[in-house]
Amino acid sequence: MNKFTYSEQIKFERILNTFSLNFRLTELYAFYLERFPEIITEEMINALCQDEVITKKDALSALICEIFNLDQDKSEEDKRLIRDYIIPSVTLLDAKKYTTDPYYKNIKLPDIKDGNWEFKNESYKPYRAVIAHDMKFFDDFKEFPPLGFFTEEFKFPAVLEDGNEWMTLTPVDMDTCEEAIEKARGKVVTFGLGLGYYAYMASLKENVSSVTVVEKSEKVIELFKKYIFPHFPSKDKIKIVNADAFEYAEEVMPEEEFDFAFVDIWRDASDGAPIYKRMKPLEKLSKKTEFSYWIENFLISRLRAEKFVEIKELYRAGKLDMSYDEAVLAIKNPIS
Repeated sequence: MNKFTYSEQIKFERILNTFSLNFRLTELYAFYLERFPEIITEEMINALCQDEVITKKDALSALICEIFNLDQDKSEEDKRLIRDYIIPSVTLLDAKKYTTDPYYKNIKLPDIKDGNWEFKNESYKPYRAVIAHDMKFFDDFKEFPPLGFFTEEFKFPAVLEDGNEWMTLTPVDMDTCEEAIEKARGKVVTFGLGLGYYAYMASLKENVSSVTVVEKSEKVIELFKKYIFPHFPSKDKIKIVNADAFEYAEEVMPEEEFDFAFVDIWRDASDGAPIYKRMKPLEKLSKKTEFSYWIENFLISRLRAEKFVEIKELYRAGKLDMSYDEAVLAIKNPIS
């Protein structure tokens, strides 16, 4: 038997409904971004907005609803999905915010090939759908990723390995580093080199004395030092260490007494969630260090979803051996 009172059962059913909508939106957006992110065109938006009766944001929301055949007049679930998820998630992106970024302005990658690696510049067409920031969380467990659209073409640097995109500098890459850049201070360590964006931005800060970059791939370090690092203005602040992130966090980092750490060693939430879960307990080895994690909300969202499914199955089977408050806390803090 479950331990919930009748009123707690009603509240938990609301949480179940909210997660159902979370999952539905995630599936819709994942399908959209993977299969046809450029289905909405500049011509379509201009046609809808030519009389200036509706805004571009409203036009985008309407087209997304049409693409997925959502009908708020016939379905209460569709109505809630449109009102509480899709409309607030649609975001118009300002290209100037990114083109004036110091790294974006000053670091120009060459269009060249180096073995099975390739440096090139790619672009988003106007109104191509992209994830625009980290996952947005709300107190009632509602969550959604901001879906961004540029009104003009946006170019960005990319590095490919064997023809597959390995690292980019897109708006979401910049936006999801903002908080960690702002918090960086004193001795900083960052796990994962990438294109050196975080190291570059942190090293520009006067209150940052040094930035240690921990990178496992010798080839990535070699390419970085050859093509990107020579253009850094604060090279004297930056030290690159070829090491495994977990070994470094366990064996070296506690002795270094860093002030701030930024961890970015995953491609997305699917591979990042288990790495995040493994790294978090290591914070206790460096008690003086403040930790920050790239796309942390996406990682937590994935772990919450896993914990939610586990608890839901026990609840439906009448075998949930925890109170309502314990269940809610377990979902909200899945690795505590």
